[in-house]
Amino acid sequence: MALDGPRFRSRQGGAALVVSLILLLVMTLLGVSGMNTATLELTMAGNAENQQDAFQAAETGIDIAISQSFFPTGSVGVLPATPVGAGEVEARTEFRQATPVPDLAFSMGVGVGGGVQAYHFDVTSVGRGPRGATSTHVQSFYVIGPGGN
Repeated sequence: MALDGPRFRSRQGGAALVVSLILLLVMTLLGVSGMNTATLELTMAGNAENQQDAFQAAETGIDIAISQSFFPTGSVGVLPATPVGAGEVEARTEFRQATPVPDLAFSMGVGVGGGVQAYHFDVTSVGRGPRGATSTHVQSFYVIGPGGN
């Protein structure tokens, strides 16, 4: 019996076409899903980079504010919006309080006579990165100066 006769051909009924169309549909869905996943991952990576730019700008604002050595006790020191890398930064230096430093705080118990004060400050730095990313950092520090007793 020959397999290429008319009876054998009629039993196939286009099954190869249906199977290949289903496989093509499945492969198309996998391709579209993969493209959507890749696009989402690129967006997430971009957002993380923008947030990192804002974080670094805020850290730089603290460094700039402290390096300027302008620590007013009667007003607020302001670093206006300054471009930094891919973003910008603003910082405020605020005086919090002064506390006396005892003479015994110095090495070998040697005082400085007349007393000294620790002047406590807070620097609040707001970094802004691309696409609206922001990061706010607060750094406290103190400066030793004359006063007290």
